[in-house]
Amino acid sequence: MTAVGEGVELVPGDRVGYCTAGLGAYAQALNLPAERLVALPEAVDFDTAAAVMLKGQTVEYLIQRCFALQAGQSCLFHAAAGGVGLLFGQWASALGATAIGTVGSDEKAELALAHGYQHVINYRREDVAARVRELTGGAGVRVVYDGVGRDTLDASLASLQPRGLLVSFGNASGSPPPLDLQRLAAGGSLYVTRPSLFDYTASPVELRQSAAALFERLLDGSLRVDIRQRYPLADIRQAHRDLEARATTGSTVILP
Repeated sequence: MTAVGEGVELVPGDRVGYCTAGLGAYAQALNLPAERLVALPEAVDFDTAAAVMLKGQTVEYLIQRCFALQAGQSCLFHAAAGGVGLLFGQWASALGATAIGTVGSDEKAELALAHGYQHVINYRREDVAARVRELTGGAGVRVVYDGVGRDTLDASLASLQPRGLLVSFGNASGSPPPLDLQRLAAGGSLYVTRPSLFDYTASPVELRQSAAALFERLLDGSLRVDIRQRYPLADIRQAHRDLEARATTGSTVILP
């Protein structure tokens, strides 16, 4: 931080990060509202902060507040080998929950298993919902965390136990199709929510509490950040091509 306005608690020289302060990350300097910034612990370097804040605070609200996952509960998480997915698996494991992940390759399956998932389903070879039923003794899972969207909606609903919750927090494959509410009744009085990080960090207090929970997990070692791609800003087009092609795993950092 190089300068601040009047009445701001932060001072020039403070190390800060953000994940919900608006657009404009592809720039050398930004003018941002101080209330959307978070002070970084000394032990968290800038690359780690860049890789983890958006993804990690997404995991925080999903796993602690949108649905408070408990020890002994089973859940399904799509795209388990992605940046959010790898953090989710570790956090769920630390809570004592059973995390089932979906991936698209054997390589990604190994990566997910190394990051806390107890079971991994390769959706290219297996019927996701049928495998979930098999893994849970026919019961299904209490909650599905779905950041993929259109391609996974049917499997997500079919994997839930009665009165289970589908948390549809993203649409990597496109927006899910319109949902006939009768499907929720047919599935056993199911619930669906479409949350966003912005709503779960709407106030400065919520934002900083979310960041504090994330940093606590980082500093106690229950979360590790897996930065598997680094691109210079000049190669940002290639970075987006790789992300859209699902050619990346873990976190991606863009360098100046």
